[in-house]
Amino acid sequence: MTAAVSMRVTDFTGGPFAVSATDGEMLYSRIAPLLAVGRCVSVSFAGVKVLMGAFLNAAFGALCGSFSDDAIRGLLTVGDLPPDGSATVDRTIQNARRYYTNRAAYDAAWGEEMGEDRSQQEGTTP
Repeated sequence: MTAAVSMRVTDFTGGPFAVSATDGEMLYSRIAPLLAVGRCVSVSFAGVKVLMGAFLNAAFGALCGSFSDDAIRGLLTVGDLPPDGSATVDRTIQNARRYYTNRAAYDAAWGEEMGEDRSQQEGTTP
């Protein structure tokens, strides 16, 4: 069996703040291709002091749109989280699963809330 590919969040954030969606997207872009070919990935949060939803949604929530729960659970591990980090990661993934399970309804509700009539917009994909 091939060893897991190890990644450190601080390599993507440049420091102890995992807060931006852009940094999360960079991490996602490294994780997703590895999961797609069945490689195990281990992500370390060592050195991270501040963790925000924008980063987590971009890095881990987006995985739920491309991979099954079994693939994520079986191939991805996270560790060295700051206090309450584990609960925050779990909540992010749970929310993303709910969203991707019923994406059209969530997008329609958001569009309605924002005053958009998505059914009338050409070229718009929910």
